[in-house]
Amino acid sequence: MKRDLSQLTRTNLKLAKRRWPGHISKCQMEALRSLTENYGFAIALGDVTLLDGRWYVTNAGLLRLATRSRCKGIQVQTIAALCDPSASHWVFKAIVYKSGGSKGFVGHGDADPSNVSLLVHGAELRIAETRAVNRALRKAYGIGLCSVEELGSLSDNSVRARDRQQLPSESRNGSNNGQPRLRDQLCLLIREHNLNPALVKAYAADFCGTPSLKEANRDLVQSFVSHLAACAKENRDILVCRLNSYAPPFGG
Repeated sequence: MKRDLSQLTRTNLKLAKRRWPGHISKCQMEALRSLTENYGFAIALGDVTLLDGRWYVTNAGLLRLATRSRCKGIQVQTIAALCDPSASHWVFKAIVYKSGGSKGFVGHGDADPSNVSLLVHGAELRIAETRAVNRALRKAYGIGLCSVEELGSLSDNSVRARDRQQLPSESRNGSNNGQPRLRDQLCLLIREHNLNPALVKAYAADFCGTPSLKEANRDLVQSFVSHLAACAKENRDILVCRLNSYAPPFGG
């Protein structure tokens, strides 16, 4: 285990220098080393990210930590008295049980259009649930870092809405002026930016307003591909956080 953490530490430090060149100080590298050794977080898996010179843990990283630590389960519920669905305002309570005899670690999370990035507008319910789970997990495992999903605004350069922008129609064979087919374009984006294919498909279906991606018409899919490319180019970390909101709930 110690050898594995040593290898992970070296990998994290190397990857951090490549991903954020010129933005990593010696102090930040030491902080990353400590996070790796204490919690086993991996940059390659999106467990932690660097924003505005500070390290933030992600929901994916916290859930993986809970799995490695054999967390007994997580209970999540809305606080109905504080929710206002008409205003997209949601408040959740989460309880993390580290073991069978645990009394539980409680965390609360809220979200509405005023305290989430434009990129996640329309997903306030999921964001509120994620924030509650993140806070409970951070308490349970003694993590002082804030999670990126808890930030009110993920970035000053948040991707502006380009939803459903209509682009020129493609020819019957799925290509336009020699450009790759839509499916190929999407696969290229997933590989280029190291995105989770299942989460991308879930996001695409939600974006297109269809039960699944394959049921969306060509114009909607083309619009989604353009939107995904713009999001990945402008800020991949925010896009990953958006995709993580479509991850299946953690079960005990």
